[in-house]
Amino acid sequence: MGDTGQGAADKITLRADLLAARRAMTPPQRSAAARALAEHALELPQLAAAGTVAGYVSVGGEPGTRELLDVLRGRGVRVLLPVLRPDNDLDWAVYGGPDSLAPAGRGLLEPDGPRLGCDAVLGADTVLLPGLAVDAHGVRLGRGGGSYDRVLARLARAGAHPALVVLLYAHEVVARVPREPHDHPVHAVITPDGVRRFA
Repeated sequence: MGDTGQGAADKITLRADLLAARRAMTPPQRSAAARALAEHALELPQLAAAGTVAGYVSVGGEPGTRELLDVLRGRGVRVLLPVLRPDNDLDWAVYGGPDSLAPAGRGLLEPDGPRLGCDAVLGADTVLLPGLAVDAHGVRLGRGGGSYDRVLARLARAGAHPALVVLLYAHEVVARVPREPHDHPVHAVITPDGVRRFA
């Protein structure tokens, strides 16, 4: 695993570099990437066959997820979206379409439907994870807030095994992400260039 302190420091540096690259992207580049990401997503069998998907609404420079959410919903998939709680844990609600999203804290958009509780994610066949990078072993670099670490720990404690999929830009698939003991590898990454699965 390496030294945890050094791994955390390496993550801070890598996050800063990746966030700078996202800020440098133009709106047309982001729109094109979102379209391509939605087109490639259903190449992943775990997503194409899912009955329930836990997703998220992209914000800022994140790879765009809205087209993908609408594609999934249009196929009859039950899409759960996160609702950030004051303690940074995630509650969930069903996505009812673009008009069902309401502004929330930290610049987020959240579904306006009934809250289903933190354990609702346990019923998902596939969980879409935000991130900043993934490496050749499926180790994901998150934003550092810890919300999805809690989700992944909750899944592990419950013995739930959904497909874990991170959505990224192509250049964010890197050779190595610093790994810490609490990190859970993902099963696949979807980028505007296509799908890559990990052993």
